Amino acid sequence: MTRVLIAGATGLVGQQVLEQALADDRVSRVIALTRRPIDPHEKLETVMVDFSALPDHAPWWSVDGVICALGTTRAQTRSPSAYRAIDHDSPLAIAAHALKYGATRFALTSSLGADPGSRFAYTRLKGELERDLERLGYPSLTIVRPSMLGGDRAQHRPGEQVATIAFGVLAPVLPRRWRISPASAVAATLLAGAIDAPPGLHIRHNEDMNPPA
Repeated sequence: MTRVLIAGATGLVGQQVLEQALADDRVSRVIALTRRPIDPHEKLETVMVDFSALPDHAPWWSVDGVICALGTTRAQTRSPSAYRAIDHDSPLAIAAHALKYGATRFALTSSLGADPGSRFAYTRLKGELERDLERLGYPSLTIVRPSMLGGDRAQHRPGEQVATIAFGVLAPVLPRRWRISPASAVAATLLAGAIDAPPGLHIRHNEDMNPPA
């Protein structure tokens, strides 16, 4: 049985991860690090935290696998330093703490095109996080690089809605890697990475998460 820690359990992907983890018989306990309350469940321990000031010592760091679905947008977080803290510093700190307490598997929601040398700030930051996570030395590291995420968001994002419609219309002619990534498929891939991924680095794209149409 596996103990799983989820960071970002209230976002689009994180909600799907939480739902799937609670329903999975392989998971004995779910630790959800969050800024706001989550509906209770017999397998769930919700820990309200300040992601910018995570405790060095806490019993709930002791898990088998970690899933990080933290993330924001520049529209939501105007300050470059605050944006970096949420999309890079907090995930890296969570990974380091859990590794110190014995976690052996880490699964991250990254992005299509992630590259520390990218000309674009978003994909460059995602690439820097991937690089720094690799340097921590997790026995098993799964990095999921979705395209545009598909699913129902709690927050209204007009720009993303327009892009999602466009991606849906163009789906028949787009390469599979560029098609909309269902949040449920991303979540399932992350959960598999935290529960039973073999040793080594594993990069997952759309074509790995969804069979050909």
